[in-house]
Amino acid sequence: MADGSRVVTRDTSERRREITTMIRTRGSVQVASLAEMFNVSMQTIRKDLHYLEEHGVATRAYGGAISSEVVNAHVEPAIETKRVSHTEAKERIGKLAAGMVNPGDSIMLDSGTTTLQIARFLPDHEDLTVVTNDFDVLSVLNQKRKIKIVMLGGELRRRNMAFYGAQTVAALGELLLDKLFLGVDGLDIERGITTHHDAEAQLNRKMVETAREVIAVGDASKFGKVCLHRIIDLGDLDALITDTEAPAYMDEAAERLGVRLFKA
Repeated sequence: MADGSRVVTRDTSERRREITTMIRTRGSVQVASLAEMFNVSMQTIRKDLHYLEEHGVATRAYGGAISSEVVNAHVEPAIETKRVSHTEAKERIGKLAAGMVNPGDSIMLDSGTTTLQIARFLPDHEDLTVVTNDFDVLSVLNQKRKIKIVMLGGELRRRNMAFYGAQTVAALGELLLDKLFLGVDGLDIERGITTHHDAEAQLNRKMVETAREVIAVGDASKFGKVCLHRIIDLGDLDALITDTEAPAYMDEAAERLGVRLFKA
């Protein structure tokens, strides 16, 4: 009896360690899929998740659990912090994304420090039109003498130096664009692409409507994070550009969802 008890305890501990790794890697897990994976009952998985919640690993959510680190992702970093974080990866992503822009394209650059890098690497073509709501992106584009720039007005949100509001959304209603490069605050397979700011989510959804091709850009630190306001599902993207540190599970997810995945 004692030997059997030790086996059960070891199996439970090992399973919980594996679930912990999955939560920290993916950002979230689901009860039903875990039960099938480990060949145990859903009640057993619920007990596991309850145990992990008590130990600060996860927070229970409907049908599963979310990483405690992800839950705390609702706190938006200051723009100064964003500018100096993951700079090398953002530069590589920006250069790769800029290479996807063709002569004659009309593109949208969403606000963000990664899209700022795209602006840096864009070729200075006369027949290229760039639309943005980001003050810093505008400053970089203004140094290029040939690109046609369309700045979306509205109310300036100084926390990320971008314009939002009804006026900004309305301005998009008259535009039809070839490509949208969408910045990412949070990216989760099940919960999609999310952001910290409600007005930004509303504007981003309108941006998606105006573009023939939607390309998300974000470094590996954004994976598994879930912010408060949802923009779109991951499957609504045409392409995703990230860096080589992106979790391996994204390859399978992107293929399954029909999203072209690029790693800079």
